[in-house]
Amino acid sequence: MFLERTDVNPDQPDTYYGQTPLSRAAERGHEGVLKMLLARKDANPDQPDTYYGRASLSWASENGHEGIVKMLLEREDVNPNRSDTKYGQTPLLWAALCGHKAVVKILLEQKDINPD
Repeated sequence: MFLERTDVNPDQPDTYYGQTPLSRAAERGHEGVLKMLLARKDANPDQPDTYYGRASLSWASENGHEGIVKMLLEREDVNPNRSDTKYGQTPLLWAALCGHKAVVKILLEQKDINPD
């Protein structure tokens, strides 16, 4: 219902970590919510939060949400090599550190991924 309103900004960050609704949905594995947000032209899936500097793909990779990682990688406006500003880690590194082999494989299959 909120997304049907024209006065709702889907990129409005929260006041603590600065995460957008899209970033939070990616982090928590809410594929349906992510799909609805991605359908809006005014939602930026690559917007980093203000605390960690992490975008949606980073959060989804750390938490092993394969379906969300795939959805985000299908988009041209998502940078698969974006490092966060707090730790300097990429989505690939987050997935590897957390032991999400399937997400690591998905990321390594991308032609524009930098494994270094």
